[in-house]
Amino acid sequence: MPITPTPKIWMNGDLVDWDQAQVHVLTHTLHYGMGVFEGIRAYETKDGPAIFRLTEHIERLFRSAHILGMEIPYSVDEIVAASKATVASTGLPSCYVRPIAYYGYGEMGLNTLPCTVDVAIACWPWGAYLGDDALEKGVRMKISSWTRHDHNTMPPAAKTVGNYVNSSLAKVEALKAGYDEAIMLAPNGLIAECTGENIFASRHGIFITPPLSAGALEGITQHSVMTIARDLGYDVRVDNLARSDLYVAEEIFVCGTAAEVSAVNSVDDRSVPCPGPKTRAIAEAYGRAVRGQDPRYAAWCEHVG
Repeated sequence: MPITPTPKIWMNGDLVDWDQAQVHVLTHTLHYGMGVFEGIRAYETKDGPAIFRLTEHIERLFRSAHILGMEIPYSVDEIVAASKATVASTGLPSCYVRPIAYYGYGEMGLNTLPCTVDVAIACWPWGAYLGDDALEKGVRMKISSWTRHDHNTMPPAAKTVGNYVNSSLAKVEALKAGYDEAIMLAPNGLIAECTGENIFASRHGIFITPPLSAGALEGITQHSVMTIARDLGYDVRVDNLARSDLYVAEEIFVCGTAAEVSAVNSVDDRSVPCPGPKTRAIAEAYGRAVRGQDPRYAAWCEHVG
């Protein structure tokens, strides 16, 4: 999706004009991929824009940095406040929020120890990542030929810049083959996750989502959906899934900040009932939660004003 510019981007403590938010071509992370980022959404609520589970996202940003041995030169509270200020500067009722911490200009080579760490936060309008009709129509999925990272190759538990080369290869492969999204397998052949979403499959009335040990990112939307599903009375478990489990699933959906809750209509051209009744109920409850319309989840909505 093309990016629509907004007035300001937060960079290292200052709100700068969108067109002035620039980095040098020799910025370290541009060359070596060592950086961490988050994807967050601010939603329109009756009390103004609210950023969904902002603090948890920023805490995950810091955990990702810690896994890489990167020291972010701000506190969680400072980045939370900066995120709110950046959203407020857009004047938008809702938007996507992208914080990123990266190694900046001044050092080159694989040794990151002498490098400075820069932080930026940008916001822009962004619609449904997998399409506005992703819940009703569903998305076509294929098992990717690209394997999800092994834990001792690249740390899949960290939301790192370089990790997403793997995801981009899988995404583009799927799109070129006529599908909407790809499902990635762990090195042991079990389901890990999609290129940018966690996956849930219903088997025998139980929703199953793969564990972190399979290479799935610990998703904040995933946790939200699991909480909502259980509150709706559904049985949700973290367990291994094989690709054949997806072929015979009663319902499948994927979730993530960008994709929200999107139904799956087929995997490798094997049709899946879509949208399943439980998927629809979860998606509708999630939509209310992110907009501050359900008091049970009010604490998840961090208001900008």
